[in-house]
Amino acid sequence: MSLQRVDLNLFALFDVMMKRRSASAAARQLGVTPSAVSHGLARLRKLLGDELFVAGPDGMQPTARALDLAPNVRDGLEKLALALKERSFDPAEAAVTFVIAATDYAMMLTLPSLARRLAVTAPHAHLKIFPFGRSDVVQQLDENRLHIVMGWFDELPTYIRRQTLLIEHEAIVVRAGHPLTAGQVTKKRLLEFPHVVVEFTGTGAHDQDGFIDDRGVVRRVWIERLLIETSGGDPRNVGLVAVTVPHYAGVVPMLLATDMVATLPRRLALRAAERDGLVVLNLPYEPLAVAHEMIWHERSLADPSVRWLIGQMEAVVANLPENSGLP
Repeated sequence: MSLQRVDLNLFALFDVMMKRRSASAAARQLGVTPSAVSHGLARLRKLLGDELFVAGPDGMQPTARALDLAPNVRDGLEKLALALKERSFDPAEAAVTFVIAATDYAMMLTLPSLARRLAVTAPHAHLKIFPFGRSDVVQQLDENRLHIVMGWFDELPTYIRRQTLLIEHEAIVVRAGHPLTAGQVTKKRLLEFPHVVVEFTGTGAHDQDGFIDDRGVVRRVWIERLLIETSGGDPRNVGLVAVTVPHYAGVVPMLLATDMVATLPRRLALRAAERDGLVVLNLPYEPLAVAHEMIWHERSLADPSVRWLIGQMEAVVANLPENSGLP
């Protein structure tokens, strides 16, 4: 028998009849008319090729076939009800693994606070973080291999939900004692020195205007406004890019050892100035503003643990210094 031919409501009727042994009592429980029950039983009898219930001295008595079916029908209905039931999530007790892909910007700025928060509110949870640099993060969301992704995006498929976490502005940093720390900073002077840049993904020559289109997922891969404008879309054409690194963490050692210039998100630039003695320069132009976002598959909203994780991430960002709330 093909399951496609089966009306599951008939098995719900069967289950009630096994309990009530009366068409009228079954009708009252199901909220339908006795004729509807009789019609449903006739369909089920024809489908299964058995009378299922026959008149007896104590009501409708199940046949041997009905008695054989009853435990499996009850078990199947209970499993279906469980599958359709809203799952609860208790962060204090749940032993859950949250899988996140993130830029190293997020790893340095927000994810430590998330880990600290989870240590208190979800002590049995495990946080598994992968680099954002993979080009197939949306596919991994499709396949439920990632819960959320944190990065810089433009265009996304319609079924991917997004939340802006931070609006960042570019800042230019150099080592202490760099020639640019003396005198007025101009575009011309900035272009007199080689640059170390962060390329968020291994994009080769496929990016344009600081973005890459990866099968309909448009992601930002450069944030250097000066280099993008000077190069006509591809900063590598300027000839000033001396070093390309895949992570922001690789920028500071380069700057400390050379006279190179780097563009960083302003929050990271201020942190590098405080911790590593770098100097944040006054920009001779309006800084580029970019949105750092959190994305997830719309299907994930059915999972209360993922909804909880999204809320925790929003709370983390709302309490970051220089950010009183989500943009």
